[in-house]
Amino acid sequence: NFATLDTRNSIAVLDFDDTTDESAIFVSVCPEGANLASGLSISLIWTATTATIGAVVWDASLERMTTDIDTDSFDTAASVTTTTNATSGVPNYSTITLTTIDSLAAGDGFLLKINRDANNGSDTMVVEVRSAA
Repeated sequence: NFATLDTRNSIAVLDFDDTTDESAIFVSVCPEGANLASGLSISLIWTATTATIGAVVWDASLERMTTDIDTDSFDTAASVTTTTNATSGVPNYSTITLTTIDSLAAGDGFLLKINRDANNGSDTMVVEVRSAA
């Protein structure tokens, strides 16, 4: 299931459902000279559609682009649980540390999968999440 495109105050966002796990996949290249000895730190900026209470569980996983793109081979996901801001339009910041990065090296292309784990018992926010970054 994929997150859906939407806008909030003319800002492009992705909507992640509150009852179904949904994900988005981003394509990028690891910068030359990147130090990956400790993995990667992934920062998510998101808002609740209308909620002012509850928490969201985010998962992130990475796939080095050295295999058949028709078959997923994402490395082990890491997750973080973040409580939403008391004002629905104020951005929340979630950081996920990925230590399993599929042997990614500087200069490699990769896919980054971000998933809202809506069926996780710790995901207690009962509205969609809108991710701006």
